[in-house]
Amino acid sequence: MTRVPLGRHSARDACPGEDPLTAHADAERGPRTSRDLHAFIAGLPKAELHVHHVGSASPRIVSELAARHPDSKVPTDPEALADYFTFTDFAHFIEVYLSVVDLIRTPEDVRLLTYEVARDLARQQVRYAELTVTPFSSTRRGIDEGAFMAAIEDARKAAEAEFGTVLRWCFDIPGEAGLESAEETARLATDDRLRPEGLVSFGLGGPEIGVPRPQFKPYFDRAIAAGLHSVPHAGETTGPETVWDALTHLGAERIGHGTSSARDPRLLAHLAEHRIALEVCPTSNIATRAVRTLDEHPVKEFVRAGVLVTINSDDPPMFGTDLNNEYAVAARLLDLDERGLAELARNAVEASFLDEPGKAKLAAEIETYTSGWLTP
Repeated sequence: MTRVPLGRHSARDACPGEDPLTAHADAERGPRTSRDLHAFIAGLPKAELHVHHVGSASPRIVSELAARHPDSKVPTDPEALADYFTFTDFAHFIEVYLSVVDLIRTPEDVRLLTYEVARDLARQQVRYAELTVTPFSSTRRGIDEGAFMAAIEDARKAAEAEFGTVLRWCFDIPGEAGLESAEETARLATDDRLRPEGLVSFGLGGPEIGVPRPQFKPYFDRAIAAGLHSVPHAGETTGPETVWDALTHLGAERIGHGTSSARDPRLLAHLAEHRIALEVCPTSNIATRAVRTLDEHPVKEFVRAGVLVTINSDDPPMFGTDLNNEYAVAARLLDLDERGLAELARNAVEASFLDEPGKAKLAAEIETYTSGWLTP
């Protein structure tokens, strides 16, 4: 697969919630407007590889869950959630995120959340998504582990039948909860009596500062031995050494965020050579202050180094974004036209854990859509 092309349009700064595309002119094809690319993106078949289960709860669903559990400090008014989801730094984001996690208290809550997340993905033409699920956060709050697995699987199957969106699971360790959570997550991911059919990978999220990656090696070893892929977060709020730790100790096949990788040319070369994809989430990085401004985002350096880049939304409602908007952000940052955006979509297919027939089918759908759009 070829690199995402660079060098078509000029860039300007943008903030989360601002339209990231501006009007452009193309001497060969006539006027180019943001509406053109927005419409193309809206219909483009996509895969999403870095999107969190609870973090994908829409304001409507969060307010419904908050109304079910009135002892929570989360607002029940969807409009008030915009202010609630304004973060001062990464630590504050984690605090707010966990308050939403606390709204998921019953298997019925789990099922509702999962099904509605799939609905929102389908509206964006997401054909395949690997949803990061943190079962420890629910089981430690008293949800029966078997009922939790049944709820996400029931929602997954219903979503595929009704929306056509294929969901797969990444079970991730909440790093802030320590090795107890690692042990529990590994057990749930590898116990044949509990492991859900849709589980494909094993991850590590939460804060990185003060949570060294090597301590989680035994748990990743168990997950990998059980046939799961390794997809830890690394290098989001720490330096490139955390990415190296994820590669060396956790056997990472993809890296969540990897923002600081741009500081280490040797690391970029390693990622490019071994086709280890970065799951890039631009708006998230600005919202959590991992990157100061979009124009300073290192995605351009990743692409220039030949790294396999995928575009993702992370915790979209919390950051006032969605996958379509992230593609629009990428179009501006990387100076992409429709072909370049289609290449980004194919990158996600390549880096996914979808089976080979599924990859071929989705890649063909992307090409057919793009060719049809560009044909006069």
